[in-house]
Amino acid sequence: MKLFTPLTLGDLKLDNRLVMAPLTRVRSGKDGVPGPMVVEHYKQRASLGLIVSEGTYPSHAGQGFPGQPGLVTDEQIEGWRNVADAVHADGGLIVAQVMHAGRVTHEATTGGREVVGPSAIAIEGETHTYEGKKPYPTPRALREDELPSVIEDFVQASKNAIAAGMDGVEIHGANGYLLHEFLSPASNQRDDKYGGSPENRARFVAEVVEAVVAALGAGKVGIRISPAHNIQDALETDAADVRATYRALVDRIAPLGLAYLSVLHKDPAGELVQDLRQAFGGAVLVNSGFGEITNRDEALSLLDDGIGDAVVVGRPAIANPDLAYRWREDLPLNEPDPSTFYTDGAKGYTDYPALQH
Repeated sequence: MKLFTPLTLGDLKLDNRLVMAPLTRVRSGKDGVPGPMVVEHYKQRASLGLIVSEGTYPSHAGQGFPGQPGLVTDEQIEGWRNVADAVHADGGLIVAQVMHAGRVTHEATTGGREVVGPSAIAIEGETHTYEGKKPYPTPRALREDELPSVIEDFVQASKNAIAAGMDGVEIHGANGYLLHEFLSPASNQRDDKYGGSPENRARFVAEVVEAVVAALGAGKVGIRISPAHNIQDALETDAADVRATYRALVDRIAPLGLAYLSVLHKDPAGELVQDLRQAFGGAVLVNSGFGEITNRDEALSLLDDGIGDAVVVGRPAIANPDLAYRWREDLPLNEPDPSTFYTDGAKGYTDYPALQH
């Protein structure tokens, strides 16, 4: 069972190849500071090969949800230091996922800060804010001369993560947030060098990755992408364009020697993901579960069949802090309770039991 063998990802030495997906759990209060409950949640899951933190904002304007943690203030950095210390004390590894929400937010969530994106195109639907549900606003299109400061926000947040004792960072280029908005032709309709062709739409994401690598070293940096995920109106429905866009991105970042590329896609064995994997040339983490939950048999076969180098799982890790042990021994699992995924208490967060062993 290759899933339970060690793996080196850049500077990270994993005991097993089971990776906890970045999971939005919104339990860090209005100040965005991970508290004792968040510390306990991550500590409980330290036996997974690698924990990727929930998406963490690099600037106040980049906050997407009420209760989301940040990597901006001294108090937030100290909160993450407590998390990292607890995970390390139990022999685990944790990287911070750095996530700018882009247009997937509202001024009532960001403390009145302007909502921005690649183009002035709103998402259809409503978002949860501190003032209740509100329609997504039309973002202001970022000017080209503003982009370096957004890149600097990613760099500073990544430095803050390392200062907090995290083992590395994962740059969030997936799921319809700011970086993914630049990749998608539906959300990016710019006419400068950051829009239009696949290479141009990939440019900003590549520049963020390059800047973070320059600050931290490639061995501490991974990136997550979700080609053709078609979520939060970051639509990618033309297969040829998807292939060209993500290939342009991977071709540009491959020479950096990143710790890993994490790909969320329903068909990890398919041509798109495997082409990107070959072009990347380094370790690729595969995450097939979004529409459907990844089970043990699938996780085992993804690695035994050589589809990826590690498997990223979400909901099974929510409900089973000792998932690595349970899957290794083929033991029964706790069932996740979706009604508690986005609430604010310990219920469904730190109260899932582990097996005694």
